[in-house]
Amino acid sequence: MTTTRSSPLVPRSDTSRGARKVGRFFLSELGLIMGRRRNQAGLLVLAAMPVILGVAVRLTESNPRGDGPPSFVDDIVGNGVFLAFAALTFELTLFFPLAIAMVSGDAIAGEAHSGTLRYLLTVPAGRTRVLIVKYLGIVAGSFIAALTVTVVSALVGILLFGTGPLTTLSGDQISLGTGLWRLLISALYVAVGLCALGALGLFVSTLTEQPIAATVAVMIVTATMWVLDAIPQIAWLHPWLLVHHWTDFAELMRNPPDFSGIGDGLLVAVGYAVVCLLAAWARFDGKDITS
Repeated sequence: MTTTRSSPLVPRSDTSRGARKVGRFFLSELGLIMGRRRNQAGLLVLAAMPVILGVAVRLTESNPRGDGPPSFVDDIVGNGVFLAFAALTFELTLFFPLAIAMVSGDAIAGEAHSGTLRYLLTVPAGRTRVLIVKYLGIVAGSFIAALTVTVVSALVGILLFGTGPLTTLSGDQISLGTGLWRLLISALYVAVGLCALGALGLFVSTLTEQPIAATVAVMIVTATMWVLDAIPQIAWLHPWLLVHHWTDFAELMRNPPDFSGIGDGLLVAVGYAVVCLLAAWARFDGKDITS
């Protein structure tokens, strides 16, 4: 005689299937992002900037910058690893934001513009799941961009200028291994800031069906924040600007490293991401998909 038992693993199986669906959806989205020619071209541009910067410094290393505040560019000649720190700082002003604006602006608006959003929602994927996967794709793109620039610039810097113990901004020396760990932390910190910008871009992408308009809007907001951050008369506003703490990873190259700026930057980035994602969900959940 056999008895039938109701297995408590059934709900877990449903959950497991749901997780696998999200995983497949995410891999499909990541493949779509990395397969677009414009994104591939953008990644090549990001990787080319450190090469151009390194060659320019190499050709002009006999002409020092002169008086002024210290910068990573001044230290590249002494140690090629500093090219990675300089490249991260350089690309944060324009190239990183532009790349993330393109990816995030295309997330929802691109699907709506091409007419595939309605079919995507009938899989059925669910609007919340679509939004989550789209943002995970943006997050992956942010980390890929930051780590690609870091690896390429570090390799190019070492090839052009060599390496060894690093002289910190405080004047002390640290080992190459310690310097590389701090470089990795800097790259991850930059990626988190880009993820927050991507959340803003995702929200803007839910407001329009034109991906170019979403990209331009994100760049305008980013440029406006940079301008506001440069005006000393509104210093009270600076800590609340997303871009204000973006370059605070430079404090990691002091001895001992100062993590206070990075901590504040992470809090601001998380705050922007949460608010923008909630706004994107509220907008997308009630969005009328007619085409």
